[in-house]
Amino acid sequence: MSNYLKKYGLGIVIAGLCHVAAAGARPNIIFILADDMGYGDVSCMNPEAKFKTPNLDAMADHGLMLTDAHTSSGVCTPSRYSVLTGRYCWRSKMKRGVLGGYSPALIEDGRETMASVLKARGYNTACIGKWHLGMNFPTTDGKKAGQKGGGTMTYRNGKRFTDDGEMKTNVDWSGKIERSPTSNGFDYFFGINGSLDMPPYVYIENDRFTGTPTAIKAFHRPGPATVDFEAEQVIPELTDRLLNYIRQQDGTTPFFVYFPITGPHNPVVPAKAWQGKSGIGAYGDFCMQIDHHVGQIMQALKDKGFYENTIVVFSSDNGVENHAYEQFRKTGHNSSAAFRGVKRDLWEGGHHVPTLVQWPAVIAPGRVSNETVCLTDFMPTFAEIADFRLPENAAEDGVSLLPIFQGLERRKPLRAGTVHHSLKGEFAIRVGNWVFIDAPDGNDRDNEPDWYKKERGYLPHNQPGELYDLSVDPWQRKNVYAEHPERVQQMKALLELYKAESRSVPAERRAY
Repeated sequence: MSNYLKKYGLGIVIAGLCHVAAAGARPNIIFILADDMGYGDVSCMNPEAKFKTPNLDAMADHGLMLTDAHTSSGVCTPSRYSVLTGRYCWRSKMKRGVLGGYSPALIEDGRETMASVLKARGYNTACIGKWHLGMNFPTTDGKKAGQKGGGTMTYRNGKRFTDDGEMKTNVDWSGKIERSPTSNGFDYFFGINGSLDMPPYVYIENDRFTGTPTAIKAFHRPGPATVDFEAEQVIPELTDRLLNYIRQQDGTTPFFVYFPITGPHNPVVPAKAWQGKSGIGAYGDFCMQIDHHVGQIMQALKDKGFYENTIVVFSSDNGVENHAYEQFRKTGHNSSAAFRGVKRDLWEGGHHVPTLVQWPAVIAPGRVSNETVCLTDFMPTFAEIADFRLPENAAEDGVSLLPIFQGLERRKPLRAGTVHHSLKGEFAIRVGNWVFIDAPDGNDRDNEPDWYKKERGYLPHNQPGELYDLSVDPWQRKNVYAEHPERVQQMKALLELYKAESRSVPAERRAY
């Protein structure tokens, strides 16, 4: 009998609020992580959305909507590190910024991940999609992998470049890649190392490149590419790989798939069949295409008989890119919904992300939780479900969400505090309804347009930090830092304590 059945009793099982306990009935798990998708881009979470996401809405209807879920960072590499490890990335060697397409591995050797935990409990594990946590590429000269040169770039067909100069790289395309995802607990990997606008533009399978780049392309940054690599085909290719993976499972062994897709991050490249569907332009079309692929995944699970006992999570690695401001002015669609800020920021729009969880065998349909959670919490959640006892140096900043899945009433929040982090490496902390930003401004790149500030009613301030009570000001319009010095001091002290210690969640509280 699993740990959580011992804790919560058979009555929960009989009531249908706990998963099937038989040894062979451990749930399959699929974690879908969108790239730069805002809270307002999922129609069930934003009633004012200008387009619909029916398959994501169906996830909410049939499962759980987490309305107060956050990434650990306003940018992708740090938040992905936290998803897989249950640990804030600023505890690693990466204190700010993101990795590039040639960057070496970030996850520490020997650190437990979602995949390693589940693999240890007998799961088949796969990662299909955008890794962006670094790999150690083989090189021809023994030096750090990279590229030089590029010459004059010529724009063609609205989406690609050709290079009139010389592009040099020291990557050994026939060599073995060290520290690929298969070194982090995944049995199988197919995807790319960085974002879709970062070279090299070549797929990787397990620990090998799938081809030798013979072209120069750019979906923003120019670099080596295989002739058949095209940005608009990447998400369909990744989805097909996932669907085939599901179809190949025979049901005797549970599986876990981490599915970090490459959109709607730049380049915004909806497939032809979706162009014009949203009515607000290519970005909305791309979001609708992603929603369609979620529906394909659900149908594949139904076709194989896995639907009832598969946990499917959908979330995003951070908020929407700053093109959302102009999109809002032109179309009225706000990808950040009511929240202030965008990707990179410490304001809510940088890290408050759409998060849905479906598990028909356990989660009652149509449930909504307003509990403050962080994507660091999913690693210990899956560990508890798999009955894996985490070591002391794992999931230092995560707490199991299983009680929320089960609908159990709680007297206190799961998390005492949640730390937010920006591209520049600045900090904020959320405690209850209050959020303290330990910086003069939550706007990481100072890119919030003046017209937007005026339209949204944001008030200027001249304080060394920001403080908001989100229960009365979820829009973060008025900074009340000067009005609550004692609260600022308390929250600042807790933030500094979390930064000084090796964890923010006591080991004994990671699972309930």
